[in-house]
Amino acid sequence: MTPKVAALIAIVGIAVIVGALVLDSAFYKPPMGTTGQYDVKRAFPYLHFTNPVGIYNAGNGSNQLFVVEQAGTIKVFENGENVSTTSTFLDLTDRVRSGGELGLLGLAFHPHFNENGYFYVYYTADNPLRSVVSRFSVSHANGAQADKSSETIVLQVGQPFTNHNGGQIAFGPEGYLYIALGDGGGEGDPLGNGQNRSTLLGSILRVDVDVTSNGLNYSIPRDNPFVGNTKGYREEIYAYGLRNPWRFSFDPITNRLWAGDVGQNRMEEIDIIENGKNYGWNIMEGSLCYSPPSGCNQTGLTLPIWEYDHSLGDAVTGGFVYRGSALPDLVGAYVYGDYGSGRIWALRYNDTGAPLNIALADTSLQIPSFGIDQRNELYICAFDGNIYQLHAI
Repeated sequence: MTPKVAALIAIVGIAVIVGALVLDSAFYKPPMGTTGQYDVKRAFPYLHFTNPVGIYNAGNGSNQLFVVEQAGTIKVFENGENVSTTSTFLDLTDRVRSGGELGLLGLAFHPHFNENGYFYVYYTADNPLRSVVSRFSVSHANGAQADKSSETIVLQVGQPFTNHNGGQIAFGPEGYLYIALGDGGGEGDPLGNGQNRSTLLGSILRVDVDVTSNGLNYSIPRDNPFVGNTKGYREEIYAYGLRNPWRFSFDPITNRLWAGDVGQNRMEEIDIIENGKNYGWNIMEGSLCYSPPSGCNQTGLTLPIWEYDHSLGDAVTGGFVYRGSALPDLVGAYVYGDYGSGRIWALRYNDTGAPLNIALADTSLQIPSFGIDQRNELYICAFDGNIYQLHAI
């Protein structure tokens, strides 16, 4: 065999191996897109907040925005670039334990907020350490301010550790309240909560807050996956096997539920959350075996639609499918980021082909949350105390 023939055979062999790897989804990941197409700018240059962990609109046709501050306050203001003042909508600092991953973490306005004045919050409380989901109402005397004395506790869940609290709450398209709970904390899910359906931890819950039953301030939707089970599974569970689902949202066009689930040491993941599915933690971390004592049996697990390793960031922040008009190239893309690296991406996914992930901006921000206004325009909360928006460059 001549050296030239040997070299040709070697090249062909390498091509075959590479082709096999590309066809094997366990190895192949769609390429990341190019960066530098967008930058961030302050949306409200005359406003400043303390550890803003969420920005919301009430869905009632008003032009107001609400910013949740981790220590326990909700600020409200008119949505305008030159706005210079805010007012306090609700102050719960006397009952919220904050710091690290604890605090006032979520806000959701009832779909009929205009009629009933109800809104819901998620916060962590102490003695004992627990997550609390409560309903409040606005003051009859001042519709722009909440009545602090109106608290009705909907749900409380004990927390074994001070991290992995989840914290997102949102109403789904059918009017039920969805609640994200992490696995309870501790490295590697030491209590096994992610795969334990007899606990509410490590799950996204779905409850009906408009109907009470069995002495609870909510009822269980009839199509929740574990309704009527005889194994002791919690019927509030909608999906499970989650480590720390930090921010989920519904696409108002497709009604899909998108979530970012924060990884352990290797992978960050994006999931489409569906009724009754098991998203793998702590059997899996993303698409990788986490190697728990029980082994790595992937039967019945739903793996992420997208993931990235810790060379790009170490704490995913779930975002929103963009449905605004200011950034037409992003319409229909899921915009999300990473708290640790400050990177922001857009992910396109349509069930039929490989997802396409495009890097939008590489910032120096710590990004705990995204939010949208009444017009579905996107906002970015940052722990420098400012609210930002993307803009094309």
